[in-house]
Amino acid sequence: MVLDNSPPAHDQLEFFIAQTSRTPPVSTAVIHPVDANSLLGAIEAAERSIIDPVLIGPEDKIRATAEEHQLDISQYRITNTLHSHESAETAVTMARSLDVKILMKGGISTDEMLRAVIHKTNGVRTERRLSHLFMMDIPNYHKPLMISDAAINIAPDLDIKRDIIQNAIYFCHAIGIAAPKVAILAAVEKVKSNMQSTIDAAALCKMADRGQITGGILDGPLAFDNAISLEAAIDKHIVSRVSGEADILLAPDLESANMLGKQLIYLAGAKSAGLVLGARVPIVLTSRAEKTLGRLASCALAALQVTHGEIR
Repeated sequence: MVLDNSPPAHDQLEFFIAQTSRTPPVSTAVIHPVDANSLLGAIEAAERSIIDPVLIGPEDKIRATAEEHQLDISQYRITNTLHSHESAETAVTMARSLDVKILMKGGISTDEMLRAVIHKTNGVRTERRLSHLFMMDIPNYHKPLMISDAAINIAPDLDIKRDIIQNAIYFCHAIGIAAPKVAILAAVEKVKSNMQSTIDAAALCKMADRGQITGGILDGPLAFDNAISLEAAIDKHIVSRVSGEADILLAPDLESANMLGKQLIYLAGAKSAGLVLGARVPIVLTSRAEKTLGRLASCALAALQVTHGEIR
């Protein structure tokens, strides 16, 4: 992918939103947008020409929500369904047939939506496990920072961690990071037999050496400070190509990734966007509390993955 420029040190989410102005809006299935937040998110992204939304859900409920909140949906296509199960199944069918190229979560639970996505015969799964990725724009870090997996895989084993890393690497390629640096986090930097996260980190690095993970530069185990601060790594006599330059942080489990992401948002003033990766199409997944910038950036990152990436 060729961007106008490299992402700036700050306002990174705004940068990626601006990149979508170079390409046509991407067809997007908005799954069950029967609440104001999800309907507004789709409209905001459409008005910025990031997506071309198809609203999938009970038409009467969608129109009632739009009327109640004075949202104009007259120019958008609506596919009527009876209930949320049918909304998810219809959206996934459209993705399988390439009628849409992005899935966007609306007023439906994540579990219900993903059940349709990973269905063995009718879904849009790939050979890899699905994973969630946060992109963080942090005031005192010099480039975008990806954190995974904060929403889907609760206690990933070694094989799932491999898929999480590969999903994140492919995503970075799509947004212009040719050889992303991956820090595999643990509490310590040495491999310890009684700390599974350190054993997994060492194994993942060797898997990269053997070509089982491709396209990135891996190091671990690394504690958080050594992953993001070269000075901290030097103080501990750690020699690493990743320290101070990490693009991706792989957390040991969902709880630590989720807490890390939210700590950066609420204590460090970070801005965030979120996607589900590993399916045939990117999936926009934001929280109900997400602000406009996060919703737009999540749609923009999905659109960039479609237009400049390769689903593998």
